[in-house]
Amino acid sequence: MSGSFESFLAMGGYAAYVWPSYAVFLLVLLADWLAPAFRRRRILRELRGRMARQSARERGKDGAAPFPPAP
Repeated sequence: MSGSFESFLAMGGYAAYVWPSYAVFLLVLLADWLAPAFRRRRILRELRGRMARQSARERGKDGAAPFPPAP
């Protein structure tokens, strides 16, 4: 039983090529899975900044101070 498992791990002498390729594949798969979440967070942060700048600009047009006066 252990001989067949060892031969499986050895991959017929090609283990030095097979296992790193599996590792690279899994890393790419993980990056592909996480990228949308990071992109969404970045886009939401940019949109919040744009909305804050737009609202500050609109308050400035109405004659209201965009920031409260300093004491």
